[in-house]
Amino acid sequence: MVQHDLLIVGAGPVGLSLALALKDSGLAIALADARPRDAVAADPRALALAHGTRLTLERLGVWHDLPATPIRHIHISQQGGLGRTRLEADEYGLPALGYVVRAGALADVLREALERTGITVMDETEVAGLATGSDAVTASLAGSGSTLHGAAANARLVACAEGGLQAGTPDIVERDYGQHAIIADVGIAGGHDETAFERFTSEGPIALLPHGHQYALVHVASPRRATELLALSDAAYLEHLQHRFGSRVHLAHVAGRQRYPLVLRYRRDPVGQRTVWLGNAAQTLHPVAGQGFNLALRDVWALASTLLDFRGDPGLAGTLAAWRDARRLDRFGAINFTDSLVRIFSNDFAPLHHARGAALFALDMLPPLRHFIARRMMFGARAWP
Repeated sequence: MVQHDLLIVGAGPVGLSLALALKDSGLAIALADARPRDAVAADPRALALAHGTRLTLERLGVWHDLPATPIRHIHISQQGGLGRTRLEADEYGLPALGYVVRAGALADVLREALERTGITVMDETEVAGLATGSDAVTASLAGSGSTLHGAAANARLVACAEGGLQAGTPDIVERDYGQHAIIADVGIAGGHDETAFERFTSEGPIALLPHGHQYALVHVASPRRATELLALSDAAYLEHLQHRFGSRVHLAHVAGRQRYPLVLRYRRDPVGQRTVWLGNAAQTLHPVAGQGFNLALRDVWALASTLLDFRGDPGLAGTLAAWRDARRLDRFGAINFTDSLVRIFSNDFAPLHHARGAALFALDMLPPLRHFIARRMMFGARAWP
């Protein structure tokens, strides 16, 4: 029987961040991940990191080792209509509004920092059969190492930070957006000047995020349309994208197109008996406005702070309830904010088309409103770091 104060299931960026935030807590911590370490480090997804997330990664001591591309300007517009707005880092006295980094690169930097602490990470180790008692959670561990095979892990708190939510699970709210996201790498003619584009179309939003010397693309469309777009040659698809963005950016090539379905899924309550759910295990959001990982890291930092404040048994119901209650406003604010953007900006209803243009125009003309939206994206629903 292996005794842990905290067992973190998932050694991706969310789980690693929680362990690193608690490295000096005195808690006996271990992580288990079903994937090989190389598979985690090879994750090609581009993450949009808000300025508030940078501040947290600085506190974790990993920011300066991270190959992140800054976003200093954000251009927001809709195709076929008036109205646009720009967000500028200089307006807030910040070096950047956000940053773009590959998920695997972030996991790799976090993992290297965690290994220097001596905290155990068990790769290729599945956690199943969670059984909750009054004082601990017991889970079977089936790992690649012979010492782990068939062993049991006894933890006072289990943090589930691996995998997405399964449809049909009790306490899960689900909304199928009827959309797929095409992701790819897009080259440009000339530099990107650290400018991100969010372009709303009748089919769904299209985002270009500066990543290295090129762009990371997130292109939302219906499943049928996504199939048609993936069937196009690279040249034809690039021409389609160029038409969507007009002359504001000049695209040179595209590579690595992939697709995945878009749904909203979230747990009404991210706390169970001696269990918490974090990241995609707690909520899966639409990628519009790039809120998913930023919300997850705010949850992680708040959980670490709560566990440090409530010394002793980390799995006590009162401790977990305090964290859940403190996170309710920001969590549901981010869920509803993202969901509302999808509903408003992903349809071709004529009155809404004009209303969207008016809203973008108002954002451009009313700095207080624009600043509120910008701070909301950088720091969460409370709009402070």
